[in-house]
This record gives sequence, C-alpha cells and structure tokens, in this order.
Amino acid sequence: MTTAKKALLMLDYQVALCEEGPHLRMPPLAAQIAERGVLATAERVLTAARAAGTLVVHVRLAFDPSYRLRTNRLPRFDPYEEQRAMLAGSPEAQIVKALAPVAGEPVIDKGCVDPFVGTALRDVLAAEGVTEVVLGGVATNLVVESAARHASDSGLQVTVVEDMCASFRPDFHEFSVTNMLPLFGSVIGSAELEFRGDRS
Repeated sequence: MTTAKKALLMLDYQVALCEEGPHLRMPPLAAQIAERGVLATAERVLTAARAAGTLVVHVRLAFDPSYRLRTNRLPRFDPYEEQRAMLAGSPEAQIVKALAPVAGEPVIDKGCVDPFVGTALRDVLAAEGVTEVVLGGVATNLVVESAARHASDSGLQVTVVEDMCASFRPDFHEFSVTNMLPLFGSVIGSAELEFRGDRS
C-alpha cells in the first residue's frame, strides 16, 4: 500500500484578517485568532511541514486591479471592489510575516471563498501527486469548510487541524468543527498531526 502524499494548505492567513493594525478589516476574526493562539500554532505546524519536506501551498484572497477575476459576485464581496481593497500587491492582502512563504512554496490568489474555484490549486496538487491535504486557516466556516468540501469531492483525503483555525465567533467555529467538517474529513488537533518526510 502506497503512503499518501500530503500537502499543507495555509488558507487566508492575511494581514487584513489576522493582525491588529492599520490594515485590519475583520476585527472580530482577528480577536478570535489572537484568543485561540492560531498564528503560533500555524507557525509550529508550518515549521514541522517544512522540516519533513511536505509541500506547502499558501492561499490568499487577492484581487487583480480590474477585479474581473473576482469570481464571487455576491453583494457582500462588493466592498472589496468599491474600496479597492485586497489588491494583490497591497499590504493588507499579504500573508502575515510569521507564516510568509519561502522560496519554492506556491501562493495561490483567489477571487472567492473556495480556494479551488478559478485557481490552479487542484492542478498543482495533482501534478505533485498529492492525495491528502492538511488544512488550516481562517475563517473556519468559510475558506476551511469550502476547501474541505471541494477537496473531498475531488477525491482527496482531508485533515483539518482544528487549532490552526478560527472564525468570527466561537460558536461558528465550534459548529463547523463539530458538525460540518467531520462530514468531509478528519478533524484533529495539531498535537496529533505528523509529517513523515514526504520527499524521502
């Protein structure tokens, strides 16, 4: 039996969503991220994945200047375009410094919630022979849940690292990890996660 090849997907750990400061757009989400220690946990997992040679893929919400690549056209996404927010080159769209990509780690820009829609993510994973994705990100009930659903339906095994995730409200997070995410994969804590030298 062949061993599953894993990829760690780092989902929407961006300045505008995660960090207090002038670029913050989502204060309730940032507050939950801080309270749960999400960034420190994500940094530990990221370090372990890199040490094992596991493929790391970063995903972020980032728009081109035309905003035509914005695939989500719901009204709640309109303020991004109206305010010229989350442009690919802007400080607010950047991945937080502690989790910033290093050489060789791809960054996928998306124009909606689901990281697979309108992006090369599934093709990249297929080209690398990935059969299992490990997910961490914010918000739990948005990008993480969307990624888990899509990955599962695409034939990938899914593992969600619960303490790498947070939502705008604790009850949103709890409902997702208790009721929704287990339908699409395994939900574990970071202490249970192992990377076994995927490039060896």
